[in-house]
Amino acid sequence: MGGFLEAVGVGVLVQSSLLLAGVIVCWVSFSRRFVGLAAGFGAGALVAAVAFDLIPEADTLGTWELTLGMAAGVAIFLLGDRLVSRRFAKRGDGEAMGIVVGSVVDGVPESVILGIQIATGNPLGAAFVAAVWVSNIPQAIAPSADLAASGWSAGRLARLWSLVVLACGAAAGIGYLVTEWTGAATGAWMAAIAAGGLLAMLTDSLIPFAYERAKDLAGVATVLGFCLALGGS
Repeated sequence: MGGFLEAVGVGVLVQSSLLLAGVIVCWVSFSRRFVGLAAGFGAGALVAAVAFDLIPEADTLGTWELTLGMAAGVAIFLLGDRLVSRRFAKRGDGEAMGIVVGSVVDGVPESVILGIQIATGNPLGAAFVAAVWVSNIPQAIAPSADLAASGWSAGRLARLWSLVVLACGAAAGIGYLVTEWTGAATGAWMAAIAAGGLLAMLTDSLIPFAYERAKDLAGVATVLGFCLALGGS
């Protein structure tokens, strides 16, 4: 039981910056350009995460298995994005909510991997945990700033991001339990799914969002986010 609770706690802790950054926009005013720069920075950090964390985690899969896993991640993102767009597009929130969906597609498989690592006794590096925690901040600020500008209250934003964080904690616990019960679970498939979903979200939502608001400086922020995340990895 102790290991399960540890996995849930780590899952919540690692993703908790989504909640903190997601509500701070209600009290701190960010310019449109800053939000674009934050989105670009987050995009760069996520590209580094795909290339240097998720794909190596999936290296036990064959080429076709990796492709299938990434395709599944794309399908999950597109389905989630389509559903939220239908609900929020009329109020102009569809683009921002697409980034939130991307956070779920990223955070849940990532948290399953954390649970598996805890169950198998693999230590979680402080640098990795810190890198994930910090990279979540611009990923949450970017959509939350737009949602707050469209009338979302602090309480509503808190509920939204709390659901995401709690889902990640539950996913970490599930990863731990499955590994304990089967003794054979790995994070390879989860990593492939997260990689595919993230790449789709970056192309469809986060990078266009960043360029629209920060123009050419979005590219500078993206490179900076990539380099800093690479250093953390």
